[in-house]
Parts: sequence; C-alpha cells; structure tokens
Amino acid sequence: MSRLKVAVIGAGTWGWNHVRTLAGMPEVELSVVCDTHPKRRELVQRQFPGVAVTDSAERAFEKAEAVVIATPAAAHAPLALQAIQRGLPILVEKPFALSVADAEEVTERAAAAGVPVLVGHLLLFHPAVERLRAMVHSGELGTLYYLYSQRVNLGQIRPDENALWSFGPHDVSVALDLLGKAPVRVSAHGRSYLQAGIEDVVFLTMQFESGVIAHAQMSWLDPHKERRLTVVGSKKMVVFDDMQVREKLKIYDKGVDRPPEYGSYGESLAIREGDVYVPRVSNIEPLAAELRHFVAVARRTVKPLVDATAGLEVVRVLTAASESLAEGGRAIEMGSATRV
Repeated sequence: MSRLKVAVIGAGTWGWNHVRTLAGMPEVELSVVCDTHPKRRELVQRQFPGVAVTDSAERAFEKAEAVVIATPAAAHAPLALQAIQRGLPILVEKPFALSVADAEEVTERAAAAGVPVLVGHLLLFHPAVERLRAMVHSGELGTLYYLYSQRVNLGQIRPDENALWSFGPHDVSVALDLLGKAPVRVSAHGRSYLQAGIEDVVFLTMQFESGVIAHAQMSWLDPHKERRLTVVGSKKMVVFDDMQVREKLKIYDKGVDRPPEYGSYGESLAIREGDVYVPRVSNIEPLAAELRHFVAVARRTVKPLVDATAGLEVVRVLTAASESLAEGGRAIEMGSATRV
C-alpha cells in the first residue's frame, strides 16, 4: 500500500507536533506544510528538507490526499469547508469551530459529500482515558455520581481565546464521551484579570439528564500545573492524573454502602475502604495514536472515533457556557439530552 500524502495547515506550537509526528510515520508521506509565517516555513525546511512548504492553503490541498488543520481556531471552519469541497479527509484541531452555525455547516457539508472528519479531541486517544471509558461502560464503577476536572497552570496566556475555549474542549469532550450524552443544562462563571474580555479563569458545570454533574476548572493564572480528572461512582472511584509519569490512573475500591432499607439516618450508611491500585496502561503518545487513527479514517477502513457530530456537540456546550459567562453564570438549558 502506498503512503498516504498528508498536508498540515498551521505549523505553530501544536501544529509543529503534528508535523513532527507525521514525518516519523512510515505509512505517511508528509507532502506539504502550510504556514503564513516565514520563520516557521524556514524551520520546517531545515528540519524536514524533503517536505514542501507553502503559505497557500490551496497549494497545500493540491499536494494532499488528507489534511490536518492546526491553524488558529478562527480558520478551522473555513479551511475545513475548502478541504471538504475538494473531497479531502480532514483532522480538525480543537476547538472544532467557534460557533454552532460554523460547526453545523462543516458537519452537514461533510456528510453530504461523504468526506470523513476527525476532530482533534486528543484525550479520547489517551490510553488512560480509553481504560477509564471501558470501566465506565462495563459498569465496573457502578452508577456514576459526578466527575470533576482541573486543567490549570501559569501561562500560556492567549490573546485570541479565553480559558474556556482553550482548555474546555478537552474536558467537555471527555465528559460527553464517558457519559454518552450531551448535558441538559450548562452554567459557567469566570473572570478576566489579565486581559479585558478574555476570561483567564473559568468554572464550568454541566448537568446531565441522569443526575450526573460534571465540573471543570480551567485557568492559565494558577500557581499549579494540573491535568486531573476524578470520576466518582457507587462502586469505585478513579483519578486520571496526566501530570504523573507512570501512575496516571488510580482506581479506588471504596465508597459508601447504602442498605436497601436505608431511610434517613446517617448511621445506616457504611463507609467501605478497599484497595487502591494502579492498572497498567500503554505509554503510547496520544497524538501518535490519534494520527494513526486518522490515517485509517482517511483510507476509509474505520469510522472516526471523534466525528464531526461529536465536535458539534462540544461546540454547543462551549457556546452555551459562553452565554452563561456573559450573563453572570445563568444556567443555560440545552434541551433534551441527545446521543453524542
């Protein structure tokens, strides 16, 4: 089988990781890298002299069989539509789009043209999240009660998007994936301390039809660097800590046992203290796993794990959260829960 010709549009901080990873994949020919900044194009030429560089997305499309879009978010939807018009499979980095209307247009055009779309919700390709997903879906954790995440650090401060749109796609996509449904209600509180109108700290709450609550703390103005998700179920509790080198996933076999006859007396509830264990998970780089999946999607041998519809659902949640932010935290009703 010939190597798949892939173009990367956008070679900035995260786009460069796509360039680096694709260049090392034997099943891929990194055919062209497009960026509007001359210094980035020069860097690509020095590091990967066999790869063509251009400042024109149109010329990049002409040299590709599939496209990775890793530009600033405002260009995601326009570039995705251009690629779809050419029939090119695309991986669109997060956020999928900056408005529900744009996300809907990309989703509808792709479906009509039969063009596969993979959305760059990277954590869904993380081996620890894959293991967590299996535990949730198998019922090992019991009934899910709630989950909360912390995605904070000091910097990188962005002038073009707030902490919600920068960090939120990660945590929202994981919550929707684990629960299998979109929330029915969303609220968010945040503040702009460093730049007027750009929230550098956001607290997001999603309420689901099942009664599960998912909370996310996002900030680039924090003394800690944390990437942690806690999931609490009736049987077990799990912590995914992506800052840990080895013990990224810890399973707590503990909880509160509630007898069938339980009324309203707290003393009838029994705390159950079980073992804490660390399962073995693969140390594969999530981006490498995502890009290998994209190659299979582009060859149309598998369906996208994170398709355009899933990307659209995340954009809907982020848009509702933005509305809530603008209205001082008012809860925004999302309507009946729909399958993600």
